[in-house]
Order: sequence, then C-alpha cells, then structure tokens
Amino acid sequence: MTYYGAVELAASFRTVRNNTITLAGEIPEDKYGFRPAEGCRSVAETLVHIAVMTRVAEQIHVVEKCTSLANFDFFGAMGKLHGELTVPRTKAQILELLRSEGDKFAAILEGASEEFLAEQVEYPAGMTPPTKSRFEMLIAPKEHEMHHRGQLMLIQRLLGTTPHLTRQMEERIATMRAAAGQ
Repeated sequence: MTYYGAVELAASFRTVRNNTITLAGEIPEDKYGFRPAEGCRSVAETLVHIAVMTRVAEQIHVVEKCTSLANFDFFGAMGKLHGELTVPRTKAQILELLRSEGDKFAAILEGASEEFLAEQVEYPAGMTPPTKSRFEMLIAPKEHEMHHRGQLMLIQRLLGTTPHLTRQMEERIATMRAAAGQ
C-alpha cells in the first residue's frame, strides 16, 4: 500500500513553492508590472495572489474548522485577498511574502493528523461532489499555484528567458543524449 499523508503533502507543497520562488527570483524587478494581455494580472499581482491564496484554506480548515461550506463567506475572504494585490511591494517583499506564507502553510499541512485529513467537508447545495475530504481540499492550493506558475513560465518566455525547470529538463535530456552517443 502506498501512503501519502501530511508529511508528504507538506513536502510536495514546499517543492512547488520553492520552484515558484526560484521563478519569481529570475524575473527582473522591472518586469513585475508586465501584463501579458489586457485584463490579466501583472507578474507582481500573480505572485502575490499565489502567496496569499493559502489563507483561504487556512481560514476554512484551521481558523473556522468548517465541516460545511454552506455558510462560509467566500466573498469576504476573497475580498480581503484581492486587496493584497494592490499593496505596493518590491520584488524582495514579494519573495519574502512567498517564503513566509509558504512556510506557514507547509507547517499547517505537516501538522495535520490522519483523522483531520480524512474528515469530510460538505459543499454548498448543488456542487459536485457534495463533499470532499480535507486532504483533497488541502491539495487544491498546490494545484492552484501550479496553474498560475504555468502562466508565469509562459510570461518568462514572452520576456525572453527560459524557465529554470525547462532549463533543467533540457540539461537532463542533453546528458542522456550524450551518454547514448547522440
């Protein structure tokens, strides 16, 4: 039997967050205002959005310990987070926000008991599925971050640089080809 619990969940989240921090560090600060199209978040706004979105999961699972989301104030929670996007920050401040919020959320994940992760949370009427385990819900912030990091990797290409994960893969392929005599 394969086991994936709190420790593995936290480690996986840390890997994702560290890759986001590396990517954020590689984008020049003078490009943090870049928007790939009208109506899109800037690089800085996307990074702040990634950094603070874990607070929604923290509010649901740690602060309120919701067993039902029928009365959870999503609009209030999202409104607070949206306000974070407009706070002026330097690149260094955004990197620190990514680190500190990531560390805080990883610690929450790492400290979760099996019983806690197995608890079912009811979704509002009409949603499918009608319930999810806390485990499944706590994977969502990592998936959300990877979605936005993919956007940022495309932005890196638009800005003329190759993302670090792509460079690493290209290096591994080159090494394998060299070993195979190609």
